[in-house]
Amino acid sequence: MPRHRYVVSGVVQGVGFRWFVLREANRLELRGWVTNLRDGSVEVVAEGTTAQLGELEGALRRGPTVAEVEDVEIFDVPHDVELSNFFDIR
Repeated sequence: MPRHRYVVSGVVQGVGFRWFVLREANRLELRGWVTNLRDGSVEVVAEGTTAQLGELEGALRRGPTVAEVEDVEIFDVPHDVELSNFFDIR
C-alpha cells in the first residue's frame, strides 16, 4: 500500500489544520499522523490506497476555511517507518 509524506506550507498553523487533517484522514480510513513543524509548515504521513491518498492530497490543498495553503510537497515514505492502526496528531 502506498505511503506518502506531505509538507504543507502557508498559513497552516494556528488555524485548526491538524484537526482538519485528522477528520479527513479518519473519514478516508488512513493510517499515519499529522504534526506541526518548527518552520511553520505541517507534516502529514499517511498510508492508504492511491485513491484515498489522492483524496487526502485534494483536502490538504484546500485546507480548512481559515488556512491559506501555498504549497504541498509530496515524498514517498519507506515502509520501515512504523505506523499505528489509526491516524494521530503529534
